[in-house]
Amino acid sequence: MTDISVTTTQFQVEKRSWLIPQPGGVGFGFTESGVLDVSTLTAATHYPNGYVPSGLVLGVITAASDANHTVYGAYDDTAVDGRAVAAGLLFSYVRIPNLSDLTVDPGIAVLKAFAVVKIGKLPVQSAGTPTGRGYIDANGQADLPRIHFIA
Repeated sequence: MTDISVTTTQFQVEKRSWLIPQPGGVGFGFTESGVLDVSTLTAATHYPNGYVPSGLVLGVITAASDANHTVYGAYDDTAVDGRAVAAGLLFSYVRIPNLSDLTVDPGIAVLKAFAVVKIGKLPVQSAGTPTGRGYIDANGQADLPRIHFIA
């Protein structure tokens, strides 16, 4: 029997206006794969529609990472779990796998080097955000010397 019931599929359109293309078609820098720990995010700030936008500033959760995979969370300059050091930016948006079970963490690509980033276009800005939660500050910029940040 054929099922012709109506289904709805949601998706997110990628918005990388925060990333400035390199002249001569060099590309968008250097990325590494990892896992995003959803528990470090706040639904209203980081994924109000179920998707985490690209450009979120990330730090490594040292206790959860090992030689086989790196676990990232929202950069937080006051964190004591390793996220106090900015490690890169979320390169592509990612869907939260299960909004009912936030222990399921998605795989991600992290922009680590050789890029030009426009700070004013990043998805999380400091105003109205808990201190150090996924936005870039002066310390985060110092942690990422191979990424050039412009206003």
